[in-house]
Amino acid sequence: MKGNISTRAGDKGTTGLFNGDRVSKNNIRIHCLGDLDEANSFLGLLRSRLPDQHDWEEPLRLIQTEIMNLMSHVATPATSEKPPSVPLPENASMRMEAWMADIETSLESVTEHFLLPGGTEISALCHVVRTIVRRAERNLVELNNQDPLDPSILTFINRLSDLMFKLTRQEIHRAGATEERWHLFRAEDG
Repeated sequence: MKGNISTRAGDKGTTGLFNGDRVSKNNIRIHCLGDLDEANSFLGLLRSRLPDQHDWEEPLRLIQTEIMNLMSHVATPATSEKPPSVPLPENASMRMEAWMADIETSLESVTEHFLLPGGTEISALCHVVRTIVRRAERNLVELNNQDPLDPSILTFINRLSDLMFKLTRQEIHRAGATEERWHLFRAEDG
């Protein structure tokens, strides 16, 4: 059957990589791909919640595309004879840095506080993406220890989590909401 997504090839707990190799679905490379897929899906949900003509729409769509490209590189072992034909996210990190610099000019510094995730639905979704990206980063570091990745992949994922934190703060600021700053619980607070 042409176009059938149910191939049954993974029924025994393996899945195919970009180069055709089959690995366990519990392989660290597959964990990385799952984390990136989850982050990308939540970015899609975040975009769907943005108002029409929102200034984040196009940059976030571009980031989603770059994640898809990045995933093809993560799905390809370093020893593969056939590298992916899609580009690595080399320029994406610089674009995210420029975006963060623009955001920072309008926000108060929070170097002494952690923020409780929440605020608006949009800022809460940014926090969800940020935490999934951090998990992806931890797994990508483990994969990189086993099979070296292009350095631009780790840079991209680190910048993306930083960007999501900045977007969280920008959304709270734009909504006129107050950032909930976390502090250690003290007995006299109770």
